[in-house]
Amino acid sequence: MLGEIREILENNVYVDLTIDLTKQVNLVDLHVVFEDSDKKVVGQILSTTKTTLKASIVGEIKNNTFLPGVSVKPSFRSKIRLITMPELELIFGPQIPGKTEVTFGYSNIYENYPINVNINGFFSNHFAILGNSGSGKSFTVSRILQNIFLDRTKAPVNARIILFDAYGEYTQALQDVTKVNNNMHYKTYTSNTEIKEETIKIPIWLLGVDDLALLLDVTTPNQLPIIEKALSLVPILSGEEEKVLTYKNDIIARALEDILLSGHQSTKIRDQVTAVLTKFNTKDLNLDSQIVQPGYVRTLKQCLFIDKTGKLQEMELVVNFVKQFILEEERIPNVSDQMIAYSLTNLEEAMDFALISEGILKSDKVYDYANVLSVRLHSLANSKNHVFFEYPSYVDRNTYVNNLFTSVGGSDCQIINFNISYIDDRLAKVLTKIISKIVFDYTVENPTRGSMPFHIIIEEAHRYVQEDTDTEILGYNIFDRITKEGRKYGTLLGLITQRPSELSDTAISQCSNFIILRTLHPKDLNYIKEMVPNISSEMIGTLKNLKPGNCIAFGSAFKVPISMVFKKPDPIPLSSNVDVSSIWYQESVSSTSTMSQIQEISTNTN
Repeated sequence: MLGEIREILENNVYVDLTIDLTKQVNLVDLHVVFEDSDKKVVGQILSTTKTTLKASIVGEIKNNTFLPGVSVKPSFRSKIRLITMPELELIFGPQIPGKTEVTFGYSNIYENYPINVNINGFFSNHFAILGNSGSGKSFTVSRILQNIFLDRTKAPVNARIILFDAYGEYTQALQDVTKVNNNMHYKTYTSNTEIKEETIKIPIWLLGVDDLALLLDVTTPNQLPIIEKALSLVPILSGEEEKVLTYKNDIIARALEDILLSGHQSTKIRDQVTAVLTKFNTKDLNLDSQIVQPGYVRTLKQCLFIDKTGKLQEMELVVNFVKQFILEEERIPNVSDQMIAYSLTNLEEAMDFALISEGILKSDKVYDYANVLSVRLHSLANSKNHVFFEYPSYVDRNTYVNNLFTSVGGSDCQIINFNISYIDDRLAKVLTKIISKIVFDYTVENPTRGSMPFHIIIEEAHRYVQEDTDTEILGYNIFDRITKEGRKYGTLLGLITQRPSELSDTAISQCSNFIILRTLHPKDLNYIKEMVPNISSEMIGTLKNLKPGNCIAFGSAFKVPISMVFKKPDPIPLSSNVDVSSIWYQESVSSTSTMSQIQEISTNTN
């Protein structure tokens, strides 16, 4: 026996020691059992003096099963002893992983004790890995994935993991999975537009109103109908040439009719008609279209002449000419179920026609906020970023998702990495949201719910999983929706971040498992304390002093909070700090060295 219980206060037990601690190993953090005739209560030692110890109750052993939580408390007659190894396995898990466990790290308290985590307990829930820069987050993620995929005794061939790699760190750590088992494959997609065969590609026709609203940085819900109209027009305007001409004439004619019959001053009507036909015209309907009358022929532009009284004398003539191009309702194409491949240029044209189709030109104020969408779409279509939306051939959503996880040789991939390090944060966030939404929608419509789980792991998640304006404009944020609804459909989110206080509150509150490495910022520490369930003040205090690679892990996959260390991944990710001293004092680098030589030295030292 270690001693006798002196006091039980709330969740803490105070013990008067009957052993000489000067002849014992350090007892702090070890587990003790308060054994009575009918129960075994487990506590963890928080502190000791030479004569006393303080332990916090963490659970109960009953029927050879560990039950976490404080449901019972020890009696004063309890025998107090250190926990035995068989009892410890009930808490920490077996020392040899079975088919349903994977090794994460090793206990910091019990030397060389492996922490084998139940796969369902961890990966059937959303999780978060938090810690300052340099605390070992990339090493931790790499080590966990390597332990899963580099185990020669079992191969998770049906895994589907998507990694959004903010710095391009993980390829080196994960590219060798095929060498372990030729049924497993890893694939990288890059945001580097110079590498054509590996560039991220998203079919523009798979994007709905919400996706385009994100892409075009919509700022008000009033802009959404314009996008919706453009999407309804683009299949028509990308179709057969003769039908396209007829429908373009109809759209232009309806816009012109609205202007001509608006009742505005003649000069304003003339100027608006001229502006429309200058930008939107066809071979049949333009400013030079001929209006034939008995005895003479005039162009439409000539018919817009304003006489000395300030009137359009040929108003009726122009209106009748325009009306002949307006289609009857039954002749307007129905494209509700029509899906075709189209380009950003096609969508840009459809956006322009959507502006005049909705009569927006009649209101300068409405036109200003609607036209900005057309300007942004034009900028995207003419920037280098247009390549991200140039998919080589028509695919539907299901085919696209399956293609993502298909290797060059045609085999299934288990891990795909989107390297988004070559683009700015705004576009990276949009691409991350769009791809995540495509995958989520895929799982939602899967007829056998949850039969094909996807894990979306986001590095530097605080850049992308934020409290955005999405909810105000679209009614939801895709990451909040995934964390709230994704588990039942099989879309699981992993958030890796150094700034948890900048994450969406909803997203992190739905995480069931946490691995927290060294965290220093007071705001982040307070945020973790407020937002993360079942974390004590004592745990918060230890987070500031953790060594790199050391963490506190807790959640549904862990019966008690566990202090553990992750072994160094092999190979390591490209996340090491630059070796400044080797660059500064490298004798082979002269003052005339090129930047490429310096970069080569930096890479080698990593």
